[in-house]
Amino acid sequence: MKKLYQITAQGKKELESELKKLKGRRGEVAEKIANARDFGDLSENAEYDAAREDQGLLESRIAEIEDILLNADLIKAGSKSKVSLGSKVELKTGNKTVTYTVVGPVEADPLEGKISNESPIGEAVFGKKVGDSAAITTPKGNVTYKIVSIS
Repeated sequence: MKKLYQITAQGKKELESELKKLKGRRGEVAEKIANARDFGDLSENAEYDAAREDQGLLESRIAEIEDILLNADLIKAGSKSKVSLGSKVELKTGNKTVTYTVVGPVEADPLEGKISNESPIGEAVFGKKVGDSAAITTPKGNVTYKIVSIS
């Protein structure tokens, strides 16, 4: 059974854009390999090895994105009554307030404010309502977040 990847419509667009850029780099990488071959003996050719490694990384990422897009399950707009996939949730702990969008693991990027439903914070708040609290154990101890809003 194939794995379904839960992604938002925006996440799908971003992956499609990245895939287009990566496919556009194929010619550049092939050219690097051809130029490196001209340096002679391939057994001791660092440029050739580096170009082949670049090609392998590029092709791996292309295959990964194609698999994700082929098996994508688009997340509908999140619920406004409880935290679910696609929900934008505002959390408060002490005097600090943070806002996250709960997404699937494929498009999670905490620096961009996107947390996975499988992350510690995502798991703790998933299914909760405004006013509920969620406790998360961190290396520095327990942190309790209060859900301020869901949109």
